[in-house]
Amino acid sequence: MKKIVLVVFLVTLLSSCEAIFVDNISDDTVEVLAPVNETVMAAGTITFSWKALEGAEAYKVRIATPNFLNATQIVADTLVTKTSFTNILEAGEYEWVVYGVNSEYQSLEEIYSLTLN
Repeated sequence: MKKIVLVVFLVTLLSSCEAIFVDNISDDTVEVLAPVNETVMAAGTITFSWKALEGAEAYKVRIATPNFLNATQIVADTLVTKTSFTNILEAGEYEWVVYGVNSEYQSLEEIYSLTLN
């Protein structure tokens, strides 16, 4: 009798639990739409955009000037849930990166350069 009760208990327990799986995006890269690497454009309102990455819950966007290695200013360091981010930037040299994140993982980072006149 104890075996039957134990089996019923385990079946009930397993059927009532929802399996939670988080996509491992650590080997994936966000596909940038604009501005692409080494873009030269007018200063002002710049919209950074990318394709949705399957498994990403949000996107981390970072912008530095003149670059990340020798940054004199981190212009943006934000988390967004959309596939775009808009910021007003003055003339100068910039580097920017976007990567996907979820509760367990983050995707690979690829740095893009941007020159604003």
